[in-house]
Amino acid sequence: MENSNQTLPSYFFLIGLSTIPQIQVIGFLLFMVMYNITLAGNCLLLIIVRISPTLHTPMYFFLSNLSFIDICFSSTIVPVILINTISTDKSISVGGCVFQMFCSLLLGGTECVLLAIMAYDRFVAICRPLHYSSIMNMRFCVVIALIPWIVAFINSSIQVTITWRLPFCRTHHLNHFFCEIPAFLRISCKDPWLNEVAMYVAAGTIILSSFLLTLISYIYIISTILKIRSSQGRQTVFSTCTSHLTVVALYYGTLMSIYLQPRSSHSVETDKTVSVLYTVVTPMLNPIIYSIRNKDVKKCIIKNIKNQAKLSENILK
Repeated sequence: MENSNQTLPSYFFLIGLSTIPQIQVIGFLLFMVMYNITLAGNCLLLIIVRISPTLHTPMYFFLSNLSFIDICFSSTIVPVILINTISTDKSISVGGCVFQMFCSLLLGGTECVLLAIMAYDRFVAICRPLHYSSIMNMRFCVVIALIPWIVAFINSSIQVTITWRLPFCRTHHLNHFFCEIPAFLRISCKDPWLNEVAMYVAAGTIILSSFLLTLISYIYIISTILKIRSSQGRQTVFSTCTSHLTVVALYYGTLMSIYLQPRSSHSVETDKTVSVLYTVVTPMLNPIIYSIRNKDVKKCIIKNIKNQAKLSENILK
């Protein structure tokens, strides 16, 4: 019992992004703005897709799923950052830490696989347009949308279970801003080789395979675009693909640098910076890159604003 108490405390302490007061103030304001943009952008997309019949297509079905994941993912991480930044109490309970770790792994893994599915959807739409409606029917879309959740749930359950079997006796202070596995491997007083192997296998299976599937899909898409005779048409589709690939590369690249690098080559400060990119920045960029820049979404937003204005005028009359 004594050993158990020593190795598994009631609380851990999150050091956060910085201990310098001036940087903490700037960080708090910056994260608050980014979190509000994330919520506003993703909620707007969910509402627009829900109320606009023209957007009831497989593409926007997957985008709605992505927005829901980004809202939950960001809400799992950012509020804790904000509270810890302004509070003198940096502690987080073991239960809270387990919950945050499980949710971040679940949502992060789900987004990985979903991005690959979205790339496949665009591949079918651009490279197989005549067969698109028969391949991407709603029943098939629902089934493949469930796959990321199932895969990520299994992975999260395994990773969290084996992580919390480790003894933590070096320190109870995490040099991080949320409960992420690599931060716990650093404070374990037992060699976490099994955890590292499990982490690399999971990262290789989920992150790397999803990235390769996405990359292959876009290679086919770009080769098809090059065959388009209209230069304006090529430019439009290229612009969209470039935006999508930028977000995809940012998300997969940051995840791979965290979960596929050997522990000996990890820098604590670099890990924290990279983690900010995929937990905070990417969820903010996704609705802007994938949707708000989209002409169909813009038309639906403008149409609904005009309808609401007309309704307000009629009520006032």
